[in-house]
Amino acid sequence: MERTLEDLTAIDDKLSKRHIDLDPGGYFIIYLDREAGLICAKHYTNAIDDRGLAVDPETGKPIPARGKVQRTSTTLYRGRTAKEICIEIFEQEQTCPVTYLDHAAYLGREFVRAEIALVNGQEYVQD
Repeated sequence: MERTLEDLTAIDDKLSKRHIDLDPGGYFIIYLDREAGLICAKHYTNAIDDRGLAVDPETGKPIPARGKVQRTSTTLYRGRTAKEICIEIFEQEQTCPVTYLDHAAYLGREFVRAEIALVNGQEYVQD
């Protein structure tokens, strides 16, 4: 069966709307530093409350999913390729900041998307 790009995009769009449990190890904000030719990921810690919401560990207040949030990242990871940044996060750290396998898989997918955008000069927006 042959699938079109539109078919594959529709599958991914639908899957992006599914529920996933948040990783108590924290979350990442991924962006491109085009001038340096790097994929960057800022890691932020969080706690998960009894409702399943990510909360600021210092204030206990929920972290909004949209909009600007003034928080300080714990670590900045950088790589020229998706593989390089994954190795930095998953193999170079003494304690890996990712504790859920689905979160690790998500990050791998996002880093590949970011690498493609970097190479092709396209806009990258984290899913």
